[in-house]
Amino acid sequence: MRFSISSAELKEQLQIISGAIGSNPVLPILEDFLFQIDEDKLTIIATDLETFIASEISVHTEIPGSVAIPAKILLDTLKQLPTQPITFSVDMGSFAVKITSAFGQYELAGEDGNDYPKLPEPDATDNIEIPAVLLLEGINKTIFATSTDDLRPAMTGVFLQLDDKGVTFVSTDAHKLVKYTFTELSPNSHTSLILPKKALNLLKNALSDVSGSVKISYSRSNAFFYFENQTMVCRLIDARYPEYNAVIPKDSPNVMSVVRQDLLNSMKRIANYANKTTNQVKLHISEKGLTIEAEDLDFSNKAREQMPCYYIGEPMIIGFNAKFLIEMLSVIGGDNVKLFLSTPNRAGILRMEEETAGEDLLMLVMPVILNS
Repeated sequence: MRFSISSAELKEQLQIISGAIGSNPVLPILEDFLFQIDEDKLTIIATDLETFIASEISVHTEIPGSVAIPAKILLDTLKQLPTQPITFSVDMGSFAVKITSAFGQYELAGEDGNDYPKLPEPDATDNIEIPAVLLLEGINKTIFATSTDDLRPAMTGVFLQLDDKGVTFVSTDAHKLVKYTFTELSPNSHTSLILPKKALNLLKNALSDVSGSVKISYSRSNAFFYFENQTMVCRLIDARYPEYNAVIPKDSPNVMSVVRQDLLNSMKRIANYANKTTNQVKLHISEKGLTIEAEDLDFSNKAREQMPCYYIGEPMIIGFNAKFLIEMLSVIGGDNVKLFLSTPNRAGILRMEEETAGEDLLMLVMPVILNS
């Protein structure tokens, strides 16, 4: 097996797919990249058995074949090489790998590519095409709100729902919830999937420079993403997602409108003075304006800020976790945001004041019960 390739092009592709390799693989060969050569096409695969990423590169090849190459040492070597053509030569008897560059030669102990886990193939799947920019936006707007509680596996992923309303992304950790819908997309079928967080983080990195559309196929156990020269396959989370619509308040008559960046900056400053366990901040909201307070009795820290806002409703004092509000305000976008409230013990709804056509974004945050 022998082929030549640009070191920079190879490094770029390996950096994208290397995230699929687990930190403590159950099999030694999972620490490797699989290199497959066939008809001037190099396919590189990385996996942790739950997520597979494959990337295709056109190369000049003399002899086809497949070999598993240790990922870390190969990637570390490429990071230190300036851009230049490099040649891989593999002894298909011992699977010894020799890499030749302008500086010299590097030899690695490879493994038989036939022992590497096979990339899953779609079987009787349905599919949908989503513009890459929209899929990336859906991931960015929701992934931060997923749970880290392994006892509730459904909430550790992002819920993807396809129906007559469009394509909806939902994430929640029981303290905050994000629902993001693209209303102008029309799925061919109605279904719902729970996509794992690790796979979505890898997909987010891979889509950062992708234009065009992403084809998503899905079966009972896997989701398949096809875009440009890459394929990603992830195992779906097999669990029942919570009835998220039930926790979204139907009526929130009190509405505050405020400049998003001003509120975000204030929250970041005030949060420094909040109790580090609860991150509690107190909002005093009225027609006169917004006052934000935080206090940490353990260290005698206290802070208070005031800012203008436009408010319709009864004056209210409500507590929130500053960390959650900072995350939401950082992600939601727009110049101004609206906070919809009903009572101090019911969830608040955060929305952009300037809604984007074809999109519907709702962020819900549960209040912190204040001591009287």
